Amino acid sequence: MSKSATPAAKPAGTPPRRPTRNRFSVQRWWSIVLKEFLQLRRDRVTFGMIVGLPIIQLMLFGFAINSDPRHMPTAVISAEHSDFTRSFVAALENTTYFKVVRTLPDERAGREALMRGDVQFVLTIPTDFTRKLLRGERPAMLVEADATDPSATGPALAALANLPDSVARMDLKGALAPLAGGQSAFDVNVQRLYNPEGITQYNIVPGLMGVILTMTMVMMTGLAMTRERERGTMENLLATPVQPVEVISGKIVPYIFIGLIQATIILAAAYWVFSVPFFGSVIAVYLAALLFIAANLTVGITLSSLAKNQLQAVQLTFFYFLPNILLSGFMFPFVGMPRWAQWIGNVLPMTYFNRLIRGILLKGNGWTELWPNVWPMAVFTVVVMTIAVRFYKRTLD
Repeated sequence: MSKSATPAAKPAGTPPRRPTRNRFSVQRWWSIVLKEFLQLRRDRVTFGMIVGLPIIQLMLFGFAINSDPRHMPTAVISAEHSDFTRSFVAALENTTYFKVVRTLPDERAGREALMRGDVQFVLTIPTDFTRKLLRGERPAMLVEADATDPSATGPALAALANLPDSVARMDLKGALAPLAGGQSAFDVNVQRLYNPEGITQYNIVPGLMGVILTMTMVMMTGLAMTRERERGTMENLLATPVQPVEVISGKIVPYIFIGLIQATIILAAAYWVFSVPFFGSVIAVYLAALLFIAANLTVGITLSSLAKNQLQAVQLTFFYFLPNILLSGFMFPFVGMPRWAQWIGNVLPMTYFNRLIRGILLKGNGWTELWPNVWPMAVFTVVVMTIAVRFYKRTLD
């Protein structure tokens, strides 16, 4: 190489040349934008949440959520069957708040139906009602309401106020017209059971136990598998002879104790802070909470097996949590939702837990009344646990 091609040496003591600051490049910026779009396209869970969450919220809030429920199940106990009593029952259904679904033999059967949650209202027509009415003795009917959720029963009971006068004017004509004038020809006595004062906290605070346990249990276990995978410790599990059931159950047990601690804190606050009545068994509360915790932990483990990272696990948790809080009867009356929304709600364990915890605390329900809401949660837990084991085997492969 010739001497002329050799670069000139820098004089001694010359400071190094600082690189000039690059200006903003639209080309580089657009490359980064395209890169982010490509990553979003590869992340199917995130892309599904972007599209799925708005659709679910629109469907739930637009069609499923109804704060003014109609056609609520009503039972009738009638000691007589006259034209006037049949006219009153028809007028009751014409308000669109009541829907007669069954006829019960006596008051005891009606109270049991209310405790189980089979009906929302029970109408009792006493013996000799029509005879006393025609004599001008102003007989009274009785409407018993399951008032554990004041927002569900309030508008319906308000519609009963003008019903006696309208029915009397329609049926008491001719020689009987004087009975319909002035004072009401008969009365409808309303008895709000289980929450006579209509205190909202009595309904909300027990339901909060289901909300808090669902959120914490699903999220904590949802991050369990993904945390192992991101930290690289999953390979250690893969190298050991442990079975999928052993891994999953081993990860669930510590969170069961955490859930029971949370349940204890919520119960203490409900009793001492919010003065929620406690008519049922403490053992029944903890057994119901234990079953509900197990159901949510199996959901969390299943979601963590499906997710590739912790961000996806959190996204799937919210995707599961949203229908639970909206379709379980916690925020809005379950009986006011359309049939298809109730089908979805009947799949979720939080729906049954809300009925269990409110039934135990407010109604003092025993095992006979609790069983219809216990076995669906048990079946849900077994099914989801089976799915979790199958997906864990798939990750082993």
